[in-house]
Amino acid sequence: MSLLVPLVMFGWIPVVLSLFVRYPARRAVIISFVVAWLFLPQAGYPLPGLPDYTKMSATCYGILLATFIYDAGRFRAFKPGWLDLPMGIWCLSPMASSIANDLGAYDGFSSSMEQVVTWGLPYFLGRLYLGNLVGLKQLAIAIFAGGLAYVPLCLLESRISPQLHRLVYGFHASLDFSQTMRMGGYRPTVFMVHGLAVGAWMMAATLIGMWLWYAGVLKSFWGKPIKLLALTLLFTFINCRSTGAYLLLVIGLGVLFGGKKLRTTLPLLVLIAFITGYLYLGVSGAITPERRAQINVALTKTLNAERAQSLDFRLANEEILGEKARESPMFGWGGWGRARVYDDYGKDISVTDSLWIIAFGNQGVLGVISLFSSILLPSLCFCFSRYRPHTWKHPDIAPAACLTVVSTLFALDCVLNAMVNPVFTLACGGIAGLVMHPQVVKPAQTRRLPKKIAPSKRLTTLQH
Repeated sequence: MSLLVPLVMFGWIPVVLSLFVRYPARRAVIISFVVAWLFLPQAGYPLPGLPDYTKMSATCYGILLATFIYDAGRFRAFKPGWLDLPMGIWCLSPMASSIANDLGAYDGFSSSMEQVVTWGLPYFLGRLYLGNLVGLKQLAIAIFAGGLAYVPLCLLESRISPQLHRLVYGFHASLDFSQTMRMGGYRPTVFMVHGLAVGAWMMAATLIGMWLWYAGVLKSFWGKPIKLLALTLLFTFINCRSTGAYLLLVIGLGVLFGGKKLRTTLPLLVLIAFITGYLYLGVSGAITPERRAQINVALTKTLNAERAQSLDFRLANEEILGEKARESPMFGWGGWGRARVYDDYGKDISVTDSLWIIAFGNQGVLGVISLFSSILLPSLCFCFSRYRPHTWKHPDIAPAACLTVVSTLFALDCVLNAMVNPVFTLACGGIAGLVMHPQVVKPAQTRRLPKKIAPSKRLTTLQH
């Protein structure tokens, strides 16, 4: 680990304060989140009585401090709503789990504080600053810009292997280098913890770029045509070699274009229903070994044997972990690895790939419902708000509609992986604020063509 790591990590809060001095508060928040997530190191420093000091906790602390100093009136103007309740329950669920398992109030408080910093603060800051169409548009453009900034880095690492984090900060971000090798090349990790996180980010940036291009929100960006930039992102995204992210992009495009063309929320509702249905099957234990074998055979025919084997391994672990979680279903087992499965010799024989099974094991049904409700309920309410699918191409609404789909895809990714992304949580907070306080949008302006001049009048016009 190089000396640059502590300099960047502990110097980030002053940088955030300087951003609030230089830019409007909303823009400073967005820049702080996106830049920290993309470029700060994967490092953590323990703090007594508090969650570890990481790049995102530093960002949240810096923004809160800057808000107290430069924008304190925003705290007084904030009014919580019913849509914020699931996130509040999710943040407090570790306290209930610790008390139910006799781990003590201090353990519950410590675990809840970690959940607050990881999930609650990004959501709260999204509610505080991004709960309107302008804020969500700026966030969507920032994610798109972040994807463009990652283009040369991803292409470089797909060629030479993930080395940038080691070259800049002195150590590899990924603990298992073998997972970077995919499809005859390398899956880039850049400054994130895993190639899956990079794939999800580039998926979101590509989806946003293509939708902003289609909706005419941007004609050009950084002096280049938006069409060229969107296609460049798509090419880079393909080189990220993340098959799960490929599927997410296809689903996202289907939901956006299908909803707009058919003028119905049905594609998004089907996606939300699939996520909730999968969670119900997993929590209830309905995915038996026989059904898992059937899924494996079907996927082998559809995809390839390697991907099917990977999914079968994931489902097998979710099966034994789910069985353990159902022994303490309501509040889970709490922390300290108590939800994991061990053999007779005390060896851990389980692998937790998915966020939902981690939430189910640690915080039980309460945790699963509150976590996914905090992500999916804003999207569901957006479907039935005044921003119906036929308005999704409106230049003012298109970014919010796209972020709604991105946040839903984030929930789908949490069913498969455990890659927490606070920028997407920030978007969830913004969407929740927009739904609770919707804005009136004027119809999109259309350019009127001049009327055709009759020949007799044309001559008179030319003569004058």
